[in-house]
Amino acid sequence: MSYNYRSQKPQYRKSYSSSSRPPRNSNRSRKKYIDPSLYVVAASAENSKPYISTNNFDDFNLHGLIKKNLLSKGYATPSPIQDQTIAAALEGRDIIGIASTGTGKTGSFVLPILQKLITGRGHRALIVAPTRELAEQIDQECRDLARDTGIKRALLIGGVNMSGQLRALRERPQLVIGTPGRIKDHMRRGSLKLNFFNTVVLDEVDRMLDMGFIKDVTEILNTTNDNRQSMFYSATLDSKVDGLIKNFSKEPLTVSISSRPTSEYVHQDVIVYSSNDVKVDKLIDLLNKKEVSKVLVFDETQRNVEKLGKLLDSRGFSTEAIHGGRSQGQRKRALARFKSNEVNILVATDVAARGIDVVDITHVVNYSTPNDYQDYIHRIGRAGRAGRIGYALTFIEK
Repeated sequence: MSYNYRSQKPQYRKSYSSSSRPPRNSNRSRKKYIDPSLYVVAASAENSKPYISTNNFDDFNLHGLIKKNLLSKGYATPSPIQDQTIAAALEGRDIIGIASTGTGKTGSFVLPILQKLITGRGHRALIVAPTRELAEQIDQECRDLARDTGIKRALLIGGVNMSGQLRALRERPQLVIGTPGRIKDHMRRGSLKLNFFNTVVLDEVDRMLDMGFIKDVTEILNTTNDNRQSMFYSATLDSKVDGLIKNFSKEPLTVSISSRPTSEYVHQDVIVYSSNDVKVDKLIDLLNKKEVSKVLVFDETQRNVEKLGKLLDSRGFSTEAIHGGRSQGQRKRALARFKSNEVNILVATDVAARGIDVVDITHVVNYSTPNDYQDYIHRIGRAGRAGRIGYALTFIEK
């Protein structure tokens, strides 16, 4: 598919880093310069060889109820990250999984955890995720795969009333899933004591550290049982992530699935505009294309997201908005409507860049450029999931 927006070689306006002259918008002053050529990449998965798994889920030492629930979800063959980590995790080894979004990371740690909780007395597990949406996604996967096992769970996220979480914690759940801030809230209240938790998972470690959670995460890990199994999953492994993992793991198995820095299932291109009016018109033209059926549009601030959502509503599009200024209930309802196709356009800030698992998103539109290249990778990873080819288009000012 060709969008043909680049009729001539464009001259791009460079985004300033914090060490350069800051532009008027203070949020933009935090942006790193990204060479626009990085936004133009053809999908390569169409010609790549499919991964051949060495195992089926039936080969793993999993309880019969777990295998039954896997079959009910239609899961038969593990993804690469699952194929290469589940057996070692079942043996109790620490795991470092480096894999991009949409690769099945959740199943690779949830399945060994559920097996341990079903078959071993006194085991308790903690899963920490950077965002509410990702924590809820993990909780849903645990709910599905643990059906009829009797495993009690507690979901600890911000933006919702504490009372339900306190009730769940009083029932002494074997599995706790949450975000760092709300987990710390419960630790301070004394409603969550982690010294008995002997399995810990940190999902999207790089994102947690980017969001400034390193002190919270370190305190959480220090409070858990010394004799624990630790599993860390991340899209990238920089020095900060590597340092944290080394401090809290013992002879881990490292499995790296990411073979390239961008999603191989996503066609990437740019849309060049010369003014805000032209920018809006080009977005409208794009959204009116027949093949653009389900779209995630990223904008820079909460205010911009609200404004853009209202503008698209006024043009007759079916739209929802999601950002950090909305309550958890509002965010959950917006995402549910998007998943169920009640609306086909979701406008979001980067709060939605991780934790949104909607397999049929056809297009990701970067209406504003991301703060850095890793944010870009996480944004476009919302398309091209479950083996589908997706499209990512980034607006660049001429």
